[in-house]
Amino acid sequence: MSDTSNADTTPPPGTASLGIAQQYVKDLSFESPSSPKIFMSQMKQPNVNANFDVAANELGEDLHEVVLSIEINAEIDDEPVFVAELAYAGICQVKGATQNVTRQALMIEVPRQLFPFARAVIADAIRDGGFPPLLLSPIDFNKLYQEHIKSSVAEGNIAE
Repeated sequence: MSDTSNADTTPPPGTASLGIAQQYVKDLSFESPSSPKIFMSQMKQPNVNANFDVAANELGEDLHEVVLSIEINAEIDDEPVFVAELAYAGICQVKGATQNVTRQALMIEVPRQLFPFARAVIADAIRDGGFPPLLLSPIDFNKLYQEHIKSSVAEGNIAE
């Protein structure tokens, strides 16, 4: 039997690890600019537009904050019904990965894990605002990341 009290917790060479230590609401906003008028009228199904963004900030060696931003705008006949904005974040650690793998983990895998919790926060905020909860469909964060890379290349911010 060997003593593991001082064992190194770094992953073996060639393997990477990802862990999310904390999740939290960084910013949450809900507005219903047309209330109470909107509640007094025969309300049709609103046109809902959802926008998503992901950002990663380095906090220290192997430690990062990933922020999933969601903005929901609902309108009926060009009149705003509600606006919900959420910045939902997670503090995560990526060890033993190349810079490219780390970037993909931060921009694809971490938001994928944060999304169900962010979706619940948005649904509750909209419901608490007096509207039926909006259940967002799952997001393809890989596609979102690839689109971000393409636009960054087109803008000249990064090389192909």
